[in-house]
Amino acid sequence: MAKEELIKSERVYEGAFLRVRRDTARVDMETGSIEAVREVVDHVAAVVLVPVDAAGNVLLVRQYRWAIEAMLLEARAGRLEQGEEPEDGARRELREETGHASDKLLRMDGFRMAPGYSTEYMYAFFATELRPDPLPADEDEDIEVVPVPW
Repeated sequence: MAKEELIKSERVYEGAFLRVRRDTARVDMETGSIEAVREVVDHVAAVVLVPVDAAGNVLLVRQYRWAIEAMLLEARAGRLEQGEEPEDGARRELREETGHASDKLLRMDGFRMAPGYSTEYMYAFFATELRPDPLPADEDEDIEVVPVPW
């Protein structure tokens, strides 16, 4: 396995919830050392939810995704606020985007979204025993809740 060591790092973009950096690394391989450029998206941690209603439907959301210029049907997800615990973020996102709270929230585990270029970590939750308890949605989101049979 190649060993990589950071030589230099340059911030190329800083936004509201993500930053982009260009790293130069020394890569020691069996054939010798080379320098390689690594572009990295530093992204805050997030949560993803699989909420299941009393009828056994998974509550997915349909929304337009600017980056791919398409409507998607997806599991509810959202980034954590500064200092917010994953379970608290999951409860908030569930209420904001499905209009429900969960009396049984189970943390499943988590995963890296795109480890080849991003630091984003997703905490995954399974939510049951749902009850209506909406929070106002984010002002820039137009989301439709779509119940889908398990």
